[in-house]
Amino acid sequence: MGTHDSAPVDEEVEDTTVITASRVQDLPAGRRSSKSDLIIVLIAAAIFLGCAFSPPHLMDDVDAVQAQIARNMLQSGDWVTARLNGVAYLEKSPLNYWMIAASFAVFGVHDWAGRLPLAAMVVALCWVTLRFGSWAFGRDAGFYSGLVLSTCAGLFLFTRILIPDAILTLSITLAMWCFLRALEPGEGKTRWAMLLALFIGIGCLLKGLIAIVFPTGAALVYLAVTRQFFSRETWRRLRPFSGTIILLLVASPWIILATLRNPPFFDITLRSMPGQYHGFFWFYFMNEHVLRFLNLRYPRDYNTVPLPLFWLLHVVWLFPWSVYFPAVVRAGYKPVDRAGRTRLLALCWAGFVMAFFSFSTTQEYYSLPIYPALALLLGSTMTSQNKWIERGTKALGIVAALAAIVIAIVLWRVWVLPTPGDISAALVQHPELYTLSLGHMGDLTMPSFAYLRRALILAGIAVLMGAIGIARYSGKQRRCFFVMAGMMIVFFHAARLAMTTFDPYLSSKPLADALAKAPPGKLIEADAYYAFSSVFFYTNRQALLWNGRRDNLEYGSYAPGAPRVFIDDADFERLWQSADRYYLLTDHEDLPRIAELVGAASVHVVAESGGKYLLTNKTTT
Repeated sequence: MGTHDSAPVDEEVEDTTVITASRVQDLPAGRRSSKSDLIIVLIAAAIFLGCAFSPPHLMDDVDAVQAQIARNMLQSGDWVTARLNGVAYLEKSPLNYWMIAASFAVFGVHDWAGRLPLAAMVVALCWVTLRFGSWAFGRDAGFYSGLVLSTCAGLFLFTRILIPDAILTLSITLAMWCFLRALEPGEGKTRWAMLLALFIGIGCLLKGLIAIVFPTGAALVYLAVTRQFFSRETWRRLRPFSGTIILLLVASPWIILATLRNPPFFDITLRSMPGQYHGFFWFYFMNEHVLRFLNLRYPRDYNTVPLPLFWLLHVVWLFPWSVYFPAVVRAGYKPVDRAGRTRLLALCWAGFVMAFFSFSTTQEYYSLPIYPALALLLGSTMTSQNKWIERGTKALGIVAALAAIVIAIVLWRVWVLPTPGDISAALVQHPELYTLSLGHMGDLTMPSFAYLRRALILAGIAVLMGAIGIARYSGKQRRCFFVMAGMMIVFFHAARLAMTTFDPYLSSKPLADALAKAPPGKLIEADAYYAFSSVFFYTNRQALLWNGRRDNLEYGSYAPGAPRVFIDDADFERLWQSADRYYLLTDHEDLPRIAELVGAASVHVVAESGGKYLLTNKTTT
């Protein structure tokens, strides 16, 4: 075995205050495994399924966009070409839309139904990580691997919106496990190689070619390091030709149909410019894969995280378990047994993905596919008697105590501050940061924390519980692990409470409710759809987009037969001053310009929420 393989997880079971997993060690092997599985599933479900229901409602931008595309597919019957506001939206793979649409078909069109597939897949990801770790290191390390992943900060943060990256992570994790099992002595059965190809194909339908690049790249690095690359037996076990056929059978039908329905077919120009339309194949493969990697994509509606920060932020994303990273460095990576081989593969897996993005544009969540690899490394180390485990636990206790003090100080400073309106009144907008996933964090001010008192209290209870628990169980690592997990569960629900407070700012649901109750009229949006996408989801309406021919809808707007939904200033002025009733969705920054363009007398406020307005050109009384 490696130098730090499994030690019993339940060295002490007498204390009934610890989570019921403390009794797992006393059970027979089969029951104990089932009990461990159930505990991880329940923990993950408490976090991810528990946060699937609104409020908070679907947010503007990508969150509501994904749900609305899925609804459009369900209603139109076109499961090949995604559309927004009638415009072809060609940049993403379809499986995430299909899963959400299937949920809508079963449960009805609700925001929670849209969130359900992602939440269920994240629970499955935590369970698969547990099973992978149990197979590689033993039940105890597997349990800890699942515990790390289900309660780390990054997985929670980056599953708050309906992006498919966590589901892609599940497909990659399954592919890497199948790869290792296909090579494992005594398990070299054809099914593992076939399943490897199947999961890569499924990943392609979630996120495109990256689902091939990541597992293939990590596997090739592993084969090179272990000197198996030129072994005939290796390729006999992996069956690359049969696997390629399976991958193509899974992924190519949609690609072929999307190409045929959105010509021209095979344009491969490397120039990405406004006003040009080259069909689906060019946009999906060249613009969204090649040119995005080279940072030459148009439109450039995204930003990039500085590379050093992209690497260092994993201390936050894997918190609180990142305190054990020093112990991971001392783990055994020699491929002399299953544990060593799995650690080495996890290292190749994480290293390849991080190296890939070191030469490309990056968002905070792009590295999510390495979280299971890091969880496996951490889980395998947490069963050892490594001194860095004890040091990490003590360090976390100090961090939790300091966090409790900081929260207490913030509460003291804002306790008597007034909270008029909603939280948007106390925020300072930084639009230049919004192309980053966590850009809105920069909007926070000290007065804004007055609106977050309940969330701060609950977060303070969580970290105080963590600090006290770690101090009480000092030297009893297993109990400390469960204290840490409990701390994060409570903290995540404090975060959900905070997001509910942010709801009027991040979502436009109140404007959607006001529009639904208002007299009939036509809708205009003063942006490129995304800024008010939750209105379109909750009302299931389309709109004219005023000066909105940009960003994600720009390319599709040049397609043959694209709907005429984009208007300029002259069109807006003409429509607003006509005899028909129009409604306008806009931000407060645009109000002076609107009044100057059409006259303040013709601008009537229907509703306001979070600094966003629903206006009309006719009185509603």
